[in-house]
Amino acid sequence: MPAIEALSLTRFIDEANDHLNATILLSFSTVVGVGLFGFYKGILPPILAETPKCAVKTFAIAGLGTGVTEAIVINPFEVVKVGLQVNRNTFTKPLSTFAYARQIIKKEGLGIQGLNKGLTATLGRHGIFNMVYFGFYHNVKNIIPASTDPTLEFLRKFGIGFLSGTMGSVFNIPFDVAKTRIQGPQPVPGEIKYRNCFKTMATVYREEGILALYKGLVPKVMRLGPGVFTFDSPSRKGTGLPTLEREQQAARELKLENSSCCPSPTPTSVGT
Repeated sequence: MPAIEALSLTRFIDEANDHLNATILLSFSTVVGVGLFGFYKGILPPILAETPKCAVKTFAIAGLGTGVTEAIVINPFEVVKVGLQVNRNTFTKPLSTFAYARQIIKKEGLGIQGLNKGLTATLGRHGIFNMVYFGFYHNVKNIIPASTDPTLEFLRKFGIGFLSGTMGSVFNIPFDVAKTRIQGPQPVPGEIKYRNCFKTMATVYREEGILALYKGLVPKVMRLGPGVFTFDSPSRKGTGLPTLEREQQAARELKLENSSCCPSPTPTSVGT
């Protein structure tokens, strides 16, 4: 071994030993001087800073998982639904849902060219929407403080949900367009132009422009209103009233019930 390499190795080992000795000495002095909990000084701020980030990531990952699972389950039904809606004029007689599904399986099978046609696009549509929606919703929901006023609290949740749904729609609608092109009728009968998700997006972009990938965005966003109204609304269970208002109503009803069951004594004249 050359002398320079040997010297460098010796110096590296000495420095490593110095660092190790310093670490051991510092750890020992911390335990002796402050105690074992001295190692955990200042741990609260990192926990407070990192916990919301982890929560947002958790909600986003959970949303992605639920969206992917949902897509796998519903995609065959989407293929049948789209086929019944767009090919209704080609049927010699009306077909039921199960009859049309059997027809698809008989002609094209169960694979990605048959009953699971457009599966990748459906996975992207549902997975991305749920990931963006839940991740953004729970992040913003924790930032904007809740209100004790029932109306303001409802508007807060509705606004956050609507904004989250809009963002999810903006990110997932290209997959929605690709899904419709793949599962719907092809431009030339007998020729498959739209075969898979990303090639379909590229073809639409190349032939029709970027805006074609966002066709139907406005109706899709407007459709979110009823969905947002019913999502995350445990405060509207039962009577349809916000929690605070229902509690106040229950208190009034209990007060009336007590007053009717146990009427207050009326003053009587006492003979002198």
